[in-house]
Amino acid sequence: QVQLVESGGGLVQPGGSLGLSCAASGSIPSRHVMGWYRQAPGRQRELVSIISSGGDTNYAESVKGRFTITRDSAKNTVYLKMNSLKPEDTAVYYCKMKIIYALYETDYWGQGTQVTVSS
Repeated sequence: QVQLVESGGGLVQPGGSLGLSCAASGSIPSRHVMGWYRQAPGRQRELVSIISSGGDTNYAESVKGRFTITRDSAKNTVYLKMNSLKPEDTAVYYCKMKIIYALYETDYWGQGTQVTVSS
């Protein structure tokens, strides 16, 4: 089992910055991908950014150049630095870990943290 605990989030004005962190604990195999997804009211959950255990990253087009994902492998923690925030970035942000086994994959989710961009 894997537990994910998110922190950060809150209220920020447009153009501002915010940081999220997600700490994983439990039995964590070496092959995994961690990342952030978000869900705005009335919309489907969508990918924001992911980072592999090898450090490869991927971003949604809407956040490229504004958001940066990093990880501290020693702490099993992933971070999301969000700059130049826009009102459309308002959503509940969820941390996710995908564990890749030989024959299957398993997803774990955090509880979510609210990010609100508003003046």
